[in-house]
Amino acid sequence: MTSTTPKKGDLLIAEPAIIGDVSFNRSIVLLADHTQEGSIGFILNKPLDYTIKDLIPEVEATFKVYNGGPVEQDNLYFIHKIPELIPNSIEISLGIYWGGDFSKVAELIANNTIQENDIRFFLGYSGWDANQLEDELKGNSWLVSENVYEKNIIEKHYESFWKEKMLELGGEYSIWSNAPENPNYN
Repeated sequence: MTSTTPKKGDLLIAEPAIIGDVSFNRSIVLLADHTQEGSIGFILNKPLDYTIKDLIPEVEATFKVYNGGPVEQDNLYFIHKIPELIPNSIEISLGIYWGGDFSKVAELIANNTIQENDIRFFLGYSGWDANQLEDELKGNSWLVSENVYEKNIIEKHYESFWKEKMLELGGEYSIWSNAPENPNYN
């Protein structure tokens, strides 16, 4: 279900018109916060060629790291669905949490208490100043969709996520679902 008014926990789906935008082309963003002062989110479907071990060698795990967005790409962020295990987590909505005590995360990974489908790591985040996201919505850059996956969004496979959302929307979006990512390859 799509709407025009975003709220914390919703998904932003990049409109096909964003083609050429390196960060957001075919992106699906989870809104971690949305207020009058601005918005913060994490791109869910743009994996990087890194694992958590590549970035933090003392964490012995091969969990994928995703491009969270173009802001502060030298910082590591994470969302998860296990707040009872990670102190200082902030609830986004629907059983999804943001951040918390990273030393506890490293410890839980080391003793195999956290699995990859419990947590997702990001370099950087997506950020919008006051009214910026609303302006982009008016400019047809994004569609707002309810997060029907709730906390299981973390387990969603990234490869076909945008295409699946286009097919769900139907109509002209179905046509875009099969278009090549780079129109020059058409």
